[in-house]
Amino acid sequence: MKKSAATQLFIPLSLGGVEIPNRIVISPMCQYSASEGIVNDWHLVQLGRYALGGAGMVFAEASAVTRDGRITHGDLGIWSDRHIPGLRRLASFLSQQGSVPAIQLAHAGRKGSAARPWEGGAPLSASNNYPGEPSWPTVSAGDKPLAHQDSPPSRLTIAEMKALKNDYVKAAKRALLAGFKVIELHCGHGYLLHQFLSPLSNNRQDTYGGSLANRCSYPLEIAAALRESLPNHTALLVRISAVDGHEDGWNLQDSIYFGCRLKEAGVNMIDCSSGGIAGSATTNGISRGYGFQVPFAEAIRQAVEIPTMAVGLIVDAVQAEEILKRGQADLIAIAREALVNPHWALHAEQQLNPQAGFERWPQQVRGWLDNRARTLYKLSKASIES
Repeated sequence: MKKSAATQLFIPLSLGGVEIPNRIVISPMCQYSASEGIVNDWHLVQLGRYALGGAGMVFAEASAVTRDGRITHGDLGIWSDRHIPGLRRLASFLSQQGSVPAIQLAHAGRKGSAARPWEGGAPLSASNNYPGEPSWPTVSAGDKPLAHQDSPPSRLTIAEMKALKNDYVKAAKRALLAGFKVIELHCGHGYLLHQFLSPLSNNRQDTYGGSLANRCSYPLEIAAALRESLPNHTALLVRISAVDGHEDGWNLQDSIYFGCRLKEAGVNMIDCSSGGIAGSATTNGISRGYGFQVPFAEAIRQAVEIPTMAVGLIVDAVQAEEILKRGQADLIAIAREALVNPHWALHAEQQLNPQAGFERWPQQVRGWLDNRARTLYKLSKASIES
């Protein structure tokens, strides 16, 4: 297949010993469809189609490192060895199709014990529990509730924080056993580690609260513990909310400071999102336009001198290509656009290179598509001549 030498989107990237075949990543997207955190056919088909669609790396959704770390009863989990077989099946299929399997390790903190979004998303309680799905107590950096009407979370003790750090490490080791090549630590979107980072949620009075350095210390401890437990050929990423989007909240300069410390801890890339500390990451005070979070990825990439991933309303191949050409990011994360078009990556290659055929499509469909293209060409030519 002919390729344009100027096409940056399809140049491989080596990241922490992992070779990613192109720069297109399917971002973690919660499906709220698991039972006790176990992968089922929905996850295999939902994520498998992105690998068939040509993405260089495909993320499993946020996977809870403890049972009480879930957002909802439908979250994926990685808190026990019972989760490994399903995750292994998923990672194996992604790898077989040429995509790098990746997984995001998460704990919801005070945003946990909630109904699924299509059930309203409110905190579970005696009045809105669903059959067989009781609520559970939530924890956080401090005791501030997400909303004033919510029950306050319990402030994590030092002993609980130490145990939870071990839970993250054990979860990462399970991910390796399942065949994942990239591990991402979720420190954004208002979930537990973001709750430590942001002054809007962290009201601790000990060495894990107050100053910026103190608020960063626990997420940094976990990142360092993960790096130490992972082999060098496994890439470690961290997703952050680069800004809270609220007055007196976490800001871009804080993210640059945190990014420098993450780099020192051996993190290979920073995945730059935003918002979520006071609710949904999609409903905050941040102005949303095409590529609205790309400037965060660019600023951190330049200031920290670390690879970054850009995400957020990147909808077009030309747009993605320009982000890479301008040096604003190293990887392009696609989420909702992939829900609309699971073959976004393969179509992007054809958009950027009109000479591209179907050679990179799954072999099971190439012949059919080649024949169809020839037929359409003949019909188009005949229509013009008539």
